[in-house]
Amino acid sequence: MAARSKDGLSPPMNVEQIVKKAQSFDYNPLIPLKYWLRTAGTLLKEAEIYEHEGNDQQTYLLLFRHAQLVLGNLVRHPGSQDPANRIALQQAESTVRDTLQKLEILKPRINRRHERYAQLMQERDARKAREGSQTPRSGSASSTTGYGHGRQLSLSDPAVTGSTETLTAGENKELAVRLAHKEIKRRTIARKATRQAGISEEEEQERRTGGVWGNWEEAFTKDDLGVDRDTLSRQMQNVRLQVDGSKQNGRPTGESRASYASSTYRYPSIPEKHDFQKSPFDPQGPRTTKDGSTDDFMKALQAPAVPPKDPNVQSYRHIPPTKPEKYPLPPIDVSPTKSQKSLLSPNGVLSPSKPDKVPFSPIIGGPTRSEAKPDPRNDLKPSTFTFKPSAYLENGSPLRTIFLPPDLRKEFLKIAEPNTRANLETCGTLVGTLISNALFISKLVIPEQISTSDTCETVNEMALFDYVDGEDLMVLGWIHTHPTQTCFMSSRDLHTHCGYQVMMPESIAIVCAPSKNDWGVFRLTDPPGMKSVLNCTQTGIFHPHDFSNIYTDALRPSAGHCFEAKGLEFDVVDLRPGH
Repeated sequence: MAARSKDGLSPPMNVEQIVKKAQSFDYNPLIPLKYWLRTAGTLLKEAEIYEHEGNDQQTYLLLFRHAQLVLGNLVRHPGSQDPANRIALQQAESTVRDTLQKLEILKPRINRRHERYAQLMQERDARKAREGSQTPRSGSASSTTGYGHGRQLSLSDPAVTGSTETLTAGENKELAVRLAHKEIKRRTIARKATRQAGISEEEEQERRTGGVWGNWEEAFTKDDLGVDRDTLSRQMQNVRLQVDGSKQNGRPTGESRASYASSTYRYPSIPEKHDFQKSPFDPQGPRTTKDGSTDDFMKALQAPAVPPKDPNVQSYRHIPPTKPEKYPLPPIDVSPTKSQKSLLSPNGVLSPSKPDKVPFSPIIGGPTRSEAKPDPRNDLKPSTFTFKPSAYLENGSPLRTIFLPPDLRKEFLKIAEPNTRANLETCGTLVGTLISNALFISKLVIPEQISTSDTCETVNEMALFDYVDGEDLMVLGWIHTHPTQTCFMSSRDLHTHCGYQVMMPESIAIVCAPSKNDWGVFRLTDPPGMKSVLNCTQTGIFHPHDFSNIYTDALRPSAGHCFEAKGLEFDVVDLRPGH
């Protein structure tokens, strides 16, 4: 298990450690290329969000994995020669060039943070030694940081490293809902502004793969589609050599350096500096440049000269004003009025009236009640929080939390009711986004489909994926009904869900059995479920597998990573013809 500090954060990792984790994924060429291409696209989307939230480590991991997947695997996939996949594969290859540039930008930042952390840990150990503290023994709790003499570094989780506040999903569901509503609204407004600016969905997707996310408007040109595959492979090899610390052939070749220099990303130009001889507000006159020319701009900034004094105007600055004369005041009647007589005390003294209440007025310069120290959780920013993993795969890999709207299942059953009465299955796609290292389901998409009593197959998948990409969202799982059967994952369901879980390990499958008033949320085990299903070549609707624990419950309060979050909003999008 990865080492973690008391506050839930993992120690910073260096690039070498991140690369080891990035290369640790299962690739199976038996999975159709279209699923792997979707996986590559999902990696880029996640990397963009993590980069926007300031998580350099997870951004580097996802970008390196994307480059490794495309150049190391997909270009040799059996389906790479299929004309239907050729264009999509070329587009995936073109994005790798910008991915490699981004890796080079992130690399020094990550290593500097890691080295600084190591230095601080060494200084802390040295300080404890001076204070007479006992040196931690190998295997002790304090040695899990992985630094010091002879210590074995334990790989961390790059997604929960940084200066953010780590949150446990089960204890912060209300905060998660508020955070999701605010961030999804912000992204929707930004996307609408992009559309109103006349940028098409296709152009936006191209620009988003242009390298540095913050400047993607200028980062993409159509020439990227013609990038030489051999050049990209050499660049990828150079990154590996630099990570491994190899001295021989470690530097990019002249051809590789030229390819980097011809990158389509344009850095902002810096204005030419001028060495001015005088201050912009020098009273002796305007500044001049080295060549003796006058700077007209600084002339305009120069303060105007003080106008001369008029000798005919007399100054009264030092003459004091004349003292006014005194006048006697008229006599004042001080006898009490009738209303005041009722307030007289027995000794004839007028009692003071009760003063009116004055609103609270704080000390000038001090904090008012409304200016009390704000709760940082009221200023909801995704970069402020990091949701810790809620569960782990059987192989120890962390699973990010999925927040599920509780009313989504009920709404889906209403949509499926006509098919349920006809003993036909209905399926839907769970779509959402990534915020603060957690996944939020925000849309239920009903794709075009063909149903039987035991199966439900999606048709026209391109329409589904076009919608998901146009909304800048991700596929997080699926939901379907068993009209007359119980709640379980059939053999066909296992093979279907395997494609989802290849694209994203956190993907869930929701099964609804309306006739039994039952439902469940599941995922494949890994191992043995994923490998067992991937290696299975049987095609029957109901067929056995080698292991009994093929899938497991994914919904809390069991040991799952999916939480129902009350108040989480979602939309229903029906792509079926006539709906």
